[in-house]
Amino acid sequence: MEHEELARAIEAVLFVAVEPVLPGLLAELLEEPVERVEEVLTRLSESYLNEGRGFILARIAGGARLQTHPDLSPYVERFANRDVSHRLSTAALETLAIVAYRQPVSRGQISSLRGVNVDGVTRLLEQRGYIEVVGRADGPGQPALYGTTDLFLERLGLDSLQQLPPVEDFLPGPEVAGEFESDLQAALGVHGDVGSDEV
Repeated sequence: MEHEELARAIEAVLFVAVEPVLPGLLAELLEEPVERVEEVLTRLSESYLNEGRGFILARIAGGARLQTHPDLSPYVERFANRDVSHRLSTAALETLAIVAYRQPVSRGQISSLRGVNVDGVTRLLEQRGYIEVVGRADGPGQPALYGTTDLFLERLGLDSLQQLPPVEDFLPGPEVAGEFESDLQAALGVHGDVGSDEV
């Protein structure tokens, strides 16, 4: 198959695909070597960016997908008018973040980190396809261990978990901790060092 025809065929498949398509599957469908498919995917991605198109070829969860350019998200969101019932609650987002950064992790470990029972939330995240059982812990009862799925990567637009931002980016700096300590001392009427034996 000529290069131009191969590029058109790949575009056609990606256009109708709901989920990212693995290069191996494209190669099988088009009866071409995976290396050639990878080369065409790279060229297509570069050409869309260079031409300033309204969509890009994104590499997500090991596959390729056509999606709207991130710069245009306000217009796409306005058009889609997404149903708020599909959004996750704060509790679900917190639980999902714990699984993403600490996986594999059990419900008990998630509960101890969040300080609340998370059975219902983990069931919801499993039903939505964002987390799944990836193994069993050693010890009494061998509790299920959870990890994130390819759908989780797809929804975040990531190719792998290594692209998650460092957790340190979300922690307050020393100055915030210092201000919090001062505010806490003032609120409690404490003077001097916290941890002092003075009453």
